[in-house]
Amino acid sequence: MATGETGFDDVSFDLISLQYHSLKAGHDYGQYVRDARNAGREDIAGFFEQVMAQDSERAKKCHEFLGDLMHSGQAGPAMS
Repeated sequence: MATGETGFDDVSFDLISLQYHSLKAGHDYGQYVRDARNAGREDIAGFFEQVMAQDSERAKKCHEFLGDLMHSGQAGPAMS
């Protein structure tokens, strides 16, 4: 497996990055839901909730893949 500048294999780094960004976005979407509700736009709030749920599922799937990689010994810093 190739490694980038971090010393972690590319697949692990990519999964960690996607998980982080999905969780961060989900956190931000909470504010978007509140903003839409404050504006009386329940339809838009529902849309933001749907997007938030999709990001949550993405983060969960990344977590599962990372667990699989850890158990198989394929995740983590590359050994020299």
